[in-house]
Amino acid sequence: MKNLLKGVAVAALMLAPGAAMAEVESDEPIIIVQNNWTSQLVLSYVVGKVLEDMGYTVEYAPSDSQLQFQAMADNDMDFQVEAWEGSMKSAFEKAVENGMVDVGTHSAETREEWWIPNYVLETCPEATNWEGLNACAEQFSTAETKPNGRFVGPPADWGKNYADRVKSLEMDFEAINVGQAATLWAELQSAYDRKEPIVLFNWTPNFIESKFEGTFVDFPKPEPACFDDASWGPNPNATGDCGAPHSGWLKKAASPRFEEEWPGAYAVIEKVDFSNAQIAAAALMVDVDGMEPEEAAEAWMEKNADVVASWTE
Repeated sequence: MKNLLKGVAVAALMLAPGAAMAEVESDEPIIIVQNNWTSQLVLSYVVGKVLEDMGYTVEYAPSDSQLQFQAMADNDMDFQVEAWEGSMKSAFEKAVENGMVDVGTHSAETREEWWIPNYVLETCPEATNWEGLNACAEQFSTAETKPNGRFVGPPADWGKNYADRVKSLEMDFEAINVGQAATLWAELQSAYDRKEPIVLFNWTPNFIESKFEGTFVDFPKPEPACFDDASWGPNPNATGDCGAPHSGWLKKAASPRFEEEWPGAYAVIEKVDFSNAQIAAAALMVDVDGMEPEEAAEAWMEKNADVVASWTE
């Protein structure tokens, strides 16, 4: 019966081109989570605008990248378009146990890891591997970290504590977290212009791959034992001596109330699916072209009208 009612609701919303004017199941606002990185902001507006065009009321709420999942489990927020395996897996899975809904996995594959510009390999050819990079640590030192190298880390609220990894692998680096993603790119641009050694946190899909030539640094591939068995990995006396997944998932999440409260909208978010190229293009419009995230969402929807149409068929 539940599936039948859902089908009726979806059909009522999508029978005609005037579906945006159709009566929706509830006037309660669908609260879409927004985080502090570009692609997530743009794509949350994309989904929000699609739902608004169908007649739904949408609100946006900023949230910490770890606390957001329990907020969805508690029905305080309703939808997250980008949940990354590398930095959010534990919080995501715990929230699913508490009632949050896993709405499916995007086509995009992700990686979140240390990253170097290719010119670094001219003076440190082995830097694509963590051991080779560590052998050249002094090249990356600053007045703040000397004699250790500096690793430019992500905002602390992204849940990536690289200081722990540095300690576990006994690396000659100090992890320095920035306050926002824009600072990462400013640091990279400044170093890139002068061809100075830099190693920083990066991820894919991202606009960086279309603007800068570089490569991720390989660490020991993660296994569950890395995090609870000290005998696993390079350091027999520590856990956490491994890197992030090379091909991680990118998921969507929803509140328990979403499907029951707005079945027509839920049918749409089930179909929402982004590729690596589509996500990178969304970020590029803001971080390279200088658009505001909401403006970039409109432009992205115009360029990908067929994709958007496939969600609402």
